[in-house]
Amino acid sequence: MRFFTDADIGAALPWPALIEAIEQIMVEPGATSPARTLHTVPDGNGNDASFLLKPGWVAGELIGVKAVTVFPDNGAQELPMVQAGVLLFDGTTGSLVGACEANVLTTRRTAAASAVAAKRLARPDARTLLVVGSGALAPMAAQAHAAVRDFDSIRVWGRDRAKAAAVVDALAAEGLSADVVTDLDAAVADADVISCVTGATQPIVRGALLREGTHVDLIGGFNRAMREADDDVVRRASVFVDTYDDAVIAGDIAQPLESGVLTRADLAADLAELVAGTHPGRTRNDEITMFKSAGTALEDLAAARLALG
Repeated sequence: MRFFTDADIGAALPWPALIEAIEQIMVEPGATSPARTLHTVPDGNGNDASFLLKPGWVAGELIGVKAVTVFPDNGAQELPMVQAGVLLFDGTTGSLVGACEANVLTTRRTAAASAVAAKRLARPDARTLLVVGSGALAPMAAQAHAAVRDFDSIRVWGRDRAKAAAVVDALAAEGLSADVVTDLDAAVADADVISCVTGATQPIVRGALLREGTHVDLIGGFNRAMREADDDVVRRASVFVDTYDDAVIAGDIAQPLESGVLTRADLAADLAELVAGTHPGRTRNDEITMFKSAGTALEDLAAARLALG
């Protein structure tokens, strides 16, 4: 049985290979991801945390399950809000073959999945990327998007300017030049691609500000209460999701569905359909596109399989 640390995973998942691995598994015969389970767990301090279990497998090859904890107050202790681990089993014998820390795996695969979508949804001539958020996902989102589009300008906005500056520094260490912006509305109005990686429960990206041809990537929200983009984004955009079942649980899709702003029939395609080409993705240069990522275990499995080799 092999064990991988977060550092091992980071080294084993370069962006081009990881993006390709996710594209492959989304259309691979025998690849299956059952419904995740979500549990509320008291944290011992009077607050509720979340515990998720996300299984997936490629029949006859590999079985994986990711266990995820979400402790919203961890920032006060300088710990990640989201932490995870993955167990891997042989798909023919059921034997345990691998285990890994999955904090880096989660951030990298999440960002890479958005890049898979952006390859098909962002304008080919997109030049300005805005990253909204300053947590662990923020530099990953910028790097992944930069792997599929050649941006002239990368901008980072966060509620905490110092944390946004730290994201800029992290990107500089990876060879990407970026700048901190303080006026979110102005930055939204000037962006070609907007990648949101926040834990917001109230919309922070306003659809009225979007210019034609913008691609909006929503990564942060994973439950019904979380929301990064307002109803105007949903109304103006062609809406895409990573998977239908998981995305409708997240607030950016669930809330518009409940209010009638959006219907299930309005969901243009999922990631598998985009990769397979059964939906063409962006069809007009002036089309506003929105991709909601809630996370699927197949993305985790693709990343873990790539690391396992």
